[in-house]
Amino acid sequence: MDAQRTPLVVANWKMHKTIPEALRFLDAFLPALEGLGAQGAPGVGRVVEVAIAPPFTALQAVGARLRSATASIGLAAQNVHPEPQGAYTGEVSPVMLSDLGCRYVIVGHSERRRHFGEDDAFINKKLLAALRHGLGPILCVGETLEERRAGRTQGVLERQLRGALAGCPPEGAERLVIAYEPVWAIGTGVAASPDDAQEGARFVRELLRELYGEAVAGRVRVQYGGSVQPGNAYELMVRPDVDGALVGGASLDPEQFAQIVAEAAKAVQAKG
Repeated sequence: MDAQRTPLVVANWKMHKTIPEALRFLDAFLPALEGLGAQGAPGVGRVVEVAIAPPFTALQAVGARLRSATASIGLAAQNVHPEPQGAYTGEVSPVMLSDLGCRYVIVGHSERRRHFGEDDAFINKKLLAALRHGLGPILCVGETLEERRAGRTQGVLERQLRGALAGCPPEGAERLVIAYEPVWAIGTGVAASPDDAQEGARFVRELLRELYGEAVAGRVRVQYGGSVQPGNAYELMVRPDVDGALVGGASLDPEQFAQIVAEAAKAVQAKG
């Protein structure tokens, strides 16, 4: 792993947790994270960055609680509209997210692509808007099971990456996080193998190298996402091109998510 890349582990709660439930999670998670460090888990809170992406309704409450916490944990949003304001009923702008103190925003998640018809061009607008307003985009890319069986994984990743990054300058690309999330592994309980995760992340980095050069490609963090659990987190994140994880279902449980963060820290130590 490049010394400049601090792994990022993100909890994507999706459409889960009311405000009281979110605060109860933090009441359990923050001490668990501190306890892991006290028990000697290497690098927790120092070599791994953590962010939480609650639903929009809980962003303000979670953000306020995180700002008062001892640990430095980032606030992330799950979605954003590309326009700063306007007649877009039900949408949330990048200006609003910045105002709430968000550090990151997820764009291009397969559930947004599949359920809401978001294409690469619209995702590109979101990504560029996020960068303009000081947000770090977490760009999700990944193939379906049918695409994988047809041998189209790399073609799909290349199309998604080139489409989402159109017009993105090198200084913007350096601020990206890219989450390789094979669609067939999201929410299914069947994670990609560590070799599959590494191969997807390696291809993403190779394309970044082609688009932006060695220096930028070496700095962009590439996460893995898709059925990440405490039992497989270390083997996934110890791979050389995998820089953390975007965690769905397991992030809803504070103890499980804290353990995944601890496994990420162990992976950093193993990579040296």
